[in-house]
Amino acid sequence: MLILLEPGVGEAVAADLTARLRMFGLAVHRTSHEGQIRIAAMGDRAAAVDWDEVGNWAGVESLRRIPVPFKLVSRVYHPDDTQISVGRCAVGGVQLSLIAGPCSVEGEEQAFTIAAAVAKAGATALRGGAYKPRTSPYSFRGLGEEGLKILRRAADAHGLAVVSEVLDTELVPLVARYADVLQIGARNMQNFALLRAVGHADKPVLLKRGLAATIEEWLMSAEHVVSQGNSQVILCERGIRTFETYTRNTLDLNAIPVVKELSHLPVIVDPSHGTGIRNKVAPMARAGIAAGADGLIIEVHHDPDHAMSDGAQSLYPAQFEELVGQIRTIAEAIGRRV
Repeated sequence: MLILLEPGVGEAVAADLTARLRMFGLAVHRTSHEGQIRIAAMGDRAAAVDWDEVGNWAGVESLRRIPVPFKLVSRVYHPDDTQISVGRCAVGGVQLSLIAGPCSVEGEEQAFTIAAAVAKAGATALRGGAYKPRTSPYSFRGLGEEGLKILRRAADAHGLAVVSEVLDTELVPLVARYADVLQIGARNMQNFALLRAVGHADKPVLLKRGLAATIEEWLMSAEHVVSQGNSQVILCERGIRTFETYTRNTLDLNAIPVVKELSHLPVIVDPSHGTGIRNKVAPMARAGIAAGADGLIIEVHHDPDHAMSDGAQSLYPAQFEELVGQIRTIAEAIGRRV
């Protein structure tokens, strides 16, 4: 249930209402819109609450049911766009977030070379995997903590934030020590223990859509994170698995305006995994921004033919720089900026 408080209600009244709702055994979350405090109270015991009585409590203006299962990430609960600070960019604001870098951190020279190139082109954050989920157990699986250290130093040297994937609950504190954003990969989108763990972390979470997840399932995964107290979730459309075989995945750009209507969370696009083909990345990146995405996450490698993972979908630095120029033009046309 969503409880809208009367305009001008003081903090003491709001705190008392929150405490009384928690005494019913409910989970209580709070936001505001246009100066009005909004309290969401949810849980298994909500059906036993006399909501008519709650509606008569001092300070309560009205009650409203949240008609979607993803309560806290919905615009019913929080009508305003959420903006999440990542380095020098507020993801979800006017400026587009451009996250770029290698699929995997392979070594110091590689990471520093790519960091310098993407920073020069206009990237706001450096991506790179230190722990890699791979289909084959014999493929390169990352450098672990040493990779995180390299990534952090390379990013700091060029004024970039760090985005890196976390694979399991035990790794959350370690990755959070080095990364500014904790990425949850497509395969882990419904790893609920991991979602709860990053929900307790004081770091933004980049949540990729699952391989065959519906939009509602994706938003419900975000709900798991937000329900634990971490409202800093960035959604990432990275393509879904369909019957099409000419591309690695099918990049669902429909999801951008749909999610923007349903949720207040920022949405970025991953055209690298969405297509899996280098010369298809730029057109889909341009389309994603035109469709309303708040940013891009793109794989870039200075020597993709010898990359240890995802070389075929990685842009050369010069291609990324050209793409940023194209994105800048599109952004200006739709009231955004790079």
